[in-house]
Amino acid sequence: MDREAETANINEHIDKGNYHAGINLAISAMNACRREEEQGGVDYFLDLIQGIVDKMRGEFGS
Repeated sequence: MDREAETANINEHIDKGNYHAGINLAISAMNACRREEEQGGVDYFLDLIQGIVDKMRGEFGS
């Protein structure tokens, strides 16, 4: 998996405010890494998902 390309695609959606698509793409990428038994990729995309959630919390949380 090309993490840089996947990350760029995910970030394009996040930059447009489409968090739903960004998180779904990140989950799909994480699952692809799981199928390939690539733990580093799983951890990477979990961290990316957490970053998206943190960004949403900062923008929309009270």
